[in-house]
Amino acid sequence: MITTYYQSVLGFLKKYRLDTLADVAIFAIITITFHYIWWNGLVKFLHNFMAFQKTEGLLTEQVFVQSAWVLEYILQFPIRTSGHTIIMENNGAVEVVGSCSGLKQFYQWVILMLLFPGPWKKKLWYIPLGIIIIHMVNVMRIVILCMSVIYWPDKWNLLHDWILRPFFYVVIFSMWVIWVEKLKGPSVKKKTAKINAD
Repeated sequence: MITTYYQSVLGFLKKYRLDTLADVAIFAIITITFHYIWWNGLVKFLHNFMAFQKTEGLLTEQVFVQSAWVLEYILQFPIRTSGHTIIMENNGAVEVVGSCSGLKQFYQWVILMLLFPGPWKKKLWYIPLGIIIIHMVNVMRIVILCMSVIYWPDKWNLLHDWILRPFFYVVIFSMWVIWVEKLKGPSVKKKTAKINAD
C-alpha cells in the first residue's frame, strides 16, 4: 500500500517534471538541519579544540587582510586598520570577528556535498572550488559592509543581517544547482532507462 502510494507520487512528479522538487527538499533538509545543529551546540563543542580555534583565527585574518587590500589598492579608499577593524575615512568602522570567517559556510558546503549523491572524482575538485568561491563572496561582503559605513550608514544592519548574510545561502544554493543540473551526471535510473531505450 505504502509502496504503491510512493510510486504514484514519484510518477506524478516525473510526469509534470517536478522530480527536482525532491532534490530541493533534500537540499533544504540538509541545510536546515546543519544550521540547527551548528547553532545548538556544534559551534560551542568545536571551540573546545585548538585546531578549530586556529582555523577560525587564520580565516578571520585572511578575510580581514584581503578585504582591507581590496578597499585600499583596488577601490582606492583611504582606510586605517586597528587589530581586525577596518576604519574608513569618515571614522565608520567594521570589525572582522570569528563569525565573519566563513568557516560555518565552508562546513555547510562540505557537509552538503558529502551527503548529496554524485561522483567522488568530481566532488574532489568541486568542493574546494566551492570553498574558494564562498571565501571570495565573504571578502566581497566585508568590502560592501565597509563601503556602507560611508554611503549608507543607516542601512548597515539591513545589509549585514538581511541581504549579505542570506546571500551566502544564495551562492551555496546556486553552486548546488550547478552540481545537480550540470556536474552530478544522470542518476542510475536515468542511465538504465537510456540503455533500455537503446
